[in-house]
Amino acid sequence: MSQDNLPVLDPGLGQPVANPGLEEHVERFTDVDEAAGNRAYAAIVGMLAAVPVLAILFVVIYFAVPRETYIVFGPINANAQNVGFGVTAGLAVLLIGLACVQWARVIMTDAESIDYRHSAGSPPEARAELAQQFSEGVDQSRFGRRKLIGGALAGALGFTLVPAVVLFADMGPWPTRSKREETIERTIWAEGVLVVNDVTFKPIKPSDVEIGQLINAQPETLLDYHGAEQAIEKAKCSLIVVRMDPASIKIPDSRRDWQVGGILAYSKICTHVGCPISLWERQTHNLLCPCHQSMFDLSDSGIVVFGPAARSLPQLPIRVNSDGYLVAQSDFTVPVGPSYFERDSRVDFKKGDA
Repeated sequence: MSQDNLPVLDPGLGQPVANPGLEEHVERFTDVDEAAGNRAYAAIVGMLAAVPVLAILFVVIYFAVPRETYIVFGPINANAQNVGFGVTAGLAVLLIGLACVQWARVIMTDAESIDYRHSAGSPPEARAELAQQFSEGVDQSRFGRRKLIGGALAGALGFTLVPAVVLFADMGPWPTRSKREETIERTIWAEGVLVVNDVTFKPIKPSDVEIGQLINAQPETLLDYHGAEQAIEKAKCSLIVVRMDPASIKIPDSRRDWQVGGILAYSKICTHVGCPISLWERQTHNLLCPCHQSMFDLSDSGIVVFGPAARSLPQLPIRVNSDGYLVAQSDFTVPVGPSYFERDSRVDFKKGDA
């Protein structure tokens, strides 16, 4: 049969099949039975009311259940916190979804309508009709008669944000002064800790370091740490050891005993954003950071001579022990690594300090 011979049973609409119209409307049980409607209404409100309780339980689990606690499910050991988070958050989202579905099924107006297809561009009359239909939809949602549903839904959705806000705490510990002092403001350098080569981990003697040479170093005690803990400590304690002609360097009186015959030790971590640095220029005694070109003068207590770094490179006090090896006199006297707004920059060494 050709395209021209296709039957058109409803020429008015240009359709090959006649418009069947709407089937006879059948009233829902909740519409004809007031008690059933009230039970459905109470169930929906109850599901939404349970969401704030679950959100609060989520927060309680976060603070009350130790992170090291596990629940045994046969061969599976599950972290108790994660199980609690999944159950409370999952049930909260599920209850909101079930409440909304049930609301649409048994509470909203049960009325059928026909909407004919139209061109992509809606005429002004269609837009006005849409606005009217939206207004009617709001009326049909029965917010006016069942006001508690709207409040319960808003409350449920609002309380689901509480766990998300609490989880921001997992971005890291609160940067209190005591927490900073025991974490980012300390390293494992201490009195008597050997300075060792960061590749061979052999102790370094002053005779091993030539004038103009730079050696990447670590504390011998770094080997006492493993895995992530070792990586964290290494990110703070990494060291560069350089030797310069004592006659060509400026040593303030306050650091006179921090060096050994022109051998000085500085943090390897740039004070700008924490890049590791070891681009050493022997003639100028400048150390260049490859990330953002901050330059430090190691012959003048590590002061910044160029670039975005805002404070001097921390220097580690060193000496020679009874066996003739380089050791630390103490930890760094100022925090190493990137600057941050809480720290007191007044303790950093600046040009002209004694």
